[in-house]
Amino acid sequence: MSRPANEIDLPSPWVCRWAGLIRPGGRVLDVACGHGRHLRYLRSLGFAVVGVDRDEAALGALKGAGGIEIHIADLETGSWPFAPGGFDGVVVTNYLWRPLFPNLVVALRSGGVLIFETFALGNERYGRPGNPAFLLRPDELLHSVEPLAIVAFEQGFTMAPKPAVVQRVCAVLGDKGPAPLDAAPASAGGHAIALK
Repeated sequence: MSRPANEIDLPSPWVCRWAGLIRPGGRVLDVACGHGRHLRYLRSLGFAVVGVDRDEAALGALKGAGGIEIHIADLETGSWPFAPGGFDGVVVTNYLWRPLFPNLVVALRSGGVLIFETFALGNERYGRPGNPAFLLRPDELLHSVEPLAIVAFEQGFTMAPKPAVVQRVCAVLGDKGPAPLDAAPASAGGHAIALK
């Protein structure tokens, strides 16, 4: 059963929760941006947004959307198209290509925020993706974003927007090493949280 179009277009609650940590007016990259749900959301918050995806047809949905910079690139077969330290935020949702982890970290400028959410082992019981090559191992996302400071991490089963097993991290690149955990908004609720 497919989801209603309006639900597909809604930004991830994880992205919404942590977008406030990104420097106001900062430049934000959405990796594997698809039809641009997060680009539109982040643009509405006043960020300068950049999207990259290999699906030119999906990116066509963003034509005419003001203030959105688009790059068509296959990140799995081509080279990383962005200079180091070019972004105040990097967002990745529902996408996993492990060789990109170092690029995501290096793409951040000092104080930059990585917001990442994708599927984990166990998700094969609930649908796609089911191939273990595209599912995170326990705690993998947590350890793949070093040397960033972890603001929040979750892993486990979730019912929304559909039943799935996921991992989520929000992490910050500090000026002189990792940022303190108290940099998180008051609603953060802590460092490591297991989904119920």
